[in-house]
Amino acid sequence: MKSVRASSWRSYRPTAPVAWATSATHAAVRVLGLDPGSRVTGYGVLDVSGSTTRYVTSGCIAVGRGEFAARLRDIYIGVAAIVAEHRPDELAVERVFVHRNPDSALKLGQARGAALCAAYSNGAQLHQYTPREVKQAVAGTGSADKEQIQHMVKLLLKLDGRLAADAADALAIALCHAHSRALRVAVAGTRL
Repeated sequence: MKSVRASSWRSYRPTAPVAWATSATHAAVRVLGLDPGSRVTGYGVLDVSGSTTRYVTSGCIAVGRGEFAARLRDIYIGVAAIVAEHRPDELAVERVFVHRNPDSALKLGQARGAALCAAYSNGAQLHQYTPREVKQAVAGTGSADKEQIQHMVKLLLKLDGRLAADAADALAIALCHAHSRALRVAVAGTRL
């Protein structure tokens, strides 16, 4: 039987950069953070270049309490308008989590689908983060409450005035992605 000598992982020397460590990672990008909801969808747009993050805009798409299919259409149209105006390169959203109420979970999933279809039609890359990851990236603790998130978003982006909760959540998701992106750039720089 032929003996095969296994080499150690310590001797591994990659010849090509890691797939996610491309030069596009180093370029400035526009990130759209979305916090989809069946009545209110928050959005936040940031320009990210390395570890520098610049606020562009944020707000809410309020669709009210009308017929559900009409609300989904309005979410789609609202997000499509934001995408057309700001042309994001990357899209950041929270991962889906299970609610106690199945009906609420289904409605949230449909609202999320409408928002993602509108945002993804531009060809933006999709990135998803758990609520805990978002809170950890923005407030330093995965158990932060909404008020802490709002405060930290305003502080990190140097914003004045009132910030709606849904817009703050969307900006927090975009900030989480910006921080994650900066880490990938730093790691890629050490490997190249």
